[in-house]
Amino acid sequence: MRDPAPPYRGEGEHALWHVSEDPGIAVFRPHLAATAAEDEPLVRAIDTRHLPLYWFPRDCPRGTFWAGPTTSDADVERFLGHRLARVHAIEPPWDERMRTTPLYAYRLPVDAFEPYEPAGGYWIIPIALIAGLAILLLVHRAARRWISSVLERLVLARTRR
Repeated sequence: MRDPAPPYRGEGEHALWHVSEDPGIAVFRPHLAATAAEDEPLVRAIDTRHLPLYWFPRDCPRGTFWAGPTTSDADVERFLGHRLARVHAIEPPWDERMRTTPLYAYRLPVDAFEPYEPAGGYWIIPIALIAGLAILLLVHRAARRWISSVLERLVLARTRR
């Protein structure tokens, strides 16, 4: 199993989530994901620590990284600035969709799920369930502002080469 992500500022308590552009999901039904390694239909969830990996519109190509236990101090300084920083990057053509797509975070019951061992931060259950809705829109807006500022810095750094 890979190491979990480091904590992030404002992370909040441990919870399980499903992020979607659909504001009206009432029942989560098991399905076989296109990228699934197993043949069993499942409902999948992500924990709070890994939630920022899903602050993006569906199908948005992205790169995400953070320091792991074997990351050198020199690489932390060069690529991140400090050990708890994370980088979430998208391709420039997705910038507008990132700014305008509302995302919804559904909080799922922790006790119903079991950890998905091959990937830290992911949780599974083989049965359908009903969940309450927590709107991620405000967090998404803050993330969009942050990503926009990162993109601007990357463009500036690239043009200075």
